[in-house]
Amino acid sequence: MNSAIRNIQLVAVILVLVATIIAFLLEVLKMYEVKLITLADLLLMFIYIEVIGLVRSYWESRAVRVIYPLVIAITALSRYIILQDKNSDPAHLIYLASAILIVSIATVVIRFRRSKYLNIDKDKSNDL
Repeated sequence: MNSAIRNIQLVAVILVLVATIIAFLLEVLKMYEVKLITLADLLLMFIYIEVIGLVRSYWESRAVRVIYPLVIAITALSRYIILQDKNSDPAHLIYLASAILIVSIATVVIRFRRSKYLNIDKDKSNDL
C-alpha cells in the first residue's frame, strides 16, 4: 500500500512540474506578445521557479521542505500587493504587509533553529 501511495505522489509531483513549466512558458509568451514586462510578471515567474525548486526538492528527498512554501507565500503576497489597485482600503495593505512580516519571521526561525547561537532545535531535519 505504501508503494502505491508513493507512486501516486510521484505522479502528482510530475503533473505539478509539467503544469508549472507550461504556465511559465505561457507567461513568457504573453510577455513577448504584449512586449511589456512588469514587476508583477517577474514575481509570478519567481513563484513558478520556486514551485519548480519545491518539486526538485521533493523528488530528491521525498519530503517537502517547509522553507519553499513560505518563500512562495512571501512572493505571492508581494505580488498581490503590487497588483492591488490604488483605491483599495489602506488597512488591507497593512494586513498583507503584516502577513509578509509574520511569514518572514517564521522563515528566519526555521532557517536558524539549528544554529549554535539560538540553541532552539538540536534534531536533524530536512527543512533547510
